[in-house]
Amino acid sequence: MAVDTFAYERQLHADGVLPVAGVDEAGRGPLAGPVVAGAVILPAEMDHRPFRDSKKLTAKGREQVFALLEDLQVPMAIGICSPAEIDEINILQASLLAMRRAVEKLSEQPAFLLVDGKFTVNMALPQQALIKGESKSASIAAASVLAKVSRDRMMADLAEHYPLYNFAQHKGYPTKAHKALIAAHGPSPVHRLTFRGVKEYI
Repeated sequence: MAVDTFAYERQLHADGVLPVAGVDEAGRGPLAGPVVAGAVILPAEMDHRPFRDSKKLTAKGREQVFALLEDLQVPMAIGICSPAEIDEINILQASLLAMRRAVEKLSEQPAFLLVDGKFTVNMALPQQALIKGESKSASIAAASVLAKVSRDRMMADLAEHYPLYNFAQHKGYPTKAHKALIAAHGPSPVHRLTFRGVKEYI
């Protein structure tokens, strides 16, 4: 039987808790570029079925879901932590800070957060952390698509500024080709200097 990916939201709505925002991040694993979080509020009455885990969608599929979010004009926002911030406070704290920034930028402040992962966001808002939340909550899945598409676009932009590193192809992730480019050219200004695979070449 298919998982009801709107069950958490529906229960909260039934309890009079709304709006509910889903929150997720993209870019914890890369050696370069920012970590980007998305926050999305899906209205109670909408069809939530198009919103699935971004990792299970193709790049084209993610772009289609992103376009759908824009067409529906749902409240959504992104938050960003730079490579320098990641190096300063570590990737977990930077991810959670990016999530907080995304929530704070929403046009409508949520009454409750559904957060992907093991940790909640450092905000005075009721919230629930859901491990593998993208497969359990359509709101988190929508946030994951927003974060992933936004970050991929940023990496394509960085590829034009730093053409030696081919960011448009690997998006900063530690592929064999990316690691070879770091070894050949040293880190760029947007590499994460505390990460293994980069710090050896400083």
